[in-house]
Amino acid sequence: MLIKNKSYAKHPNQNACLSCGTVENIGKRRYCSIKCRQHLRQKLTTRSGLLQALNARYATFYFTDTLIILDVVPHGIREIFRYSALRTDGIKPAEDFGKMTNVLGNAWWKEEKRTARNYLASRCVLELAERLTIAEGFTRPRLIKVPTVKPENLICLDIAKADLDSRELVKIIKNAYRRQVKIHHPDVGGKAATFRKIHEAYKDLLRWADDPKFIRRRGFPDKWYYDGDNKKWVQPTPMKK
Repeated sequence: MLIKNKSYAKHPNQNACLSCGTVENIGKRRYCSIKCRQHLRQKLTTRSGLLQALNARYATFYFTDTLIILDVVPHGIREIFRYSALRTDGIKPAEDFGKMTNVLGNAWWKEEKRTARNYLASRCVLELAERLTIAEGFTRPRLIKVPTVKPENLICLDIAKADLDSRELVKIIKNAYRRQVKIHHPDVGGKAATFRKIHEAYKDLLRWADDPKFIRRRGFPDKWYYDGDNKKWVQPTPMKK
């Protein structure tokens, strides 16, 4: 059942799974399991047709302890169209999202069948939403740059991801390599296979430092983001540290 309510509590625990909300055994992870993340992504993706029908420039999906929320910003409109529904006890947000979007999809098809006009069907569904200004707690997705560095290379040399932004990166890499050599070189009792991995990681990171490359994408740190230009959902971006 769709509801209209301008009061939305933030999720009570930032360490909860971003796909189902569980806090059990989550630790510092962002998801309780890969399967859980994939399940929500699949559910979101299979409902992307609705967002295309609404001509969404971008949209977000998120949830609280009691609500699931879909915010849509259509092309050419400086407003948010918010759809929300109460969560069902014992049911994951992905399933409640499916139920809510089924209601919206059925409303679209009913109006399209009655009028034989897609734009009228889309307008009908938009009229079901709560309309908010962009300034009301909804900012544009931020652009992030994800370094094209293999995580295992950072682990091998015990280098933090934050160090990749340092102007002293080459020095950091070389110092980290020296530390690992003192521990893992075969001449000091280390394993040859381990040392080879460390040496390869060292060379890879130096190449990257010489010509840094990034993957650029937009997103939100606590919301699943629909990119209307590329017609795909993007998982929440890592929180800034």
